[in-house]
Amino acid sequence: MSSIGKLMRQAQRIQQQMETVQASLAQKTVEAQAGGGAVKVVARCDQSLASIHILPDAVNPQDVPFLEDLILTAVNQALRQAKEISEKEMGSVTSGLSLPGLM
Repeated sequence: MSSIGKLMRQAQRIQQQMETVQASLAQKTVEAQAGGGAVKVVARCDQSLASIHILPDAVNPQDVPFLEDLILTAVNQALRQAKEISEKEMGSVTSGLSLPGLM
């Protein structure tokens, strides 16, 4: 068996595994909060937002910038968690892949 053929089969297998992991990541979620739970954000591990929940007590028309900061904090925290999970799971697929001449 040629090394090119072996490499092609390995690449095809990894591509299939990556597609499976990506589909799985789209189903996994993480939740982050800001302001003691005043703002809750749920993000999917495919780096998309699933929901944002704001407690009515957090809505003060006189202090919209504070609410905006809470939302940004919660969103960034949720996306950071989702990215960590995604990188870990995608890394498990590509670990052990040795491409001659690349490393």
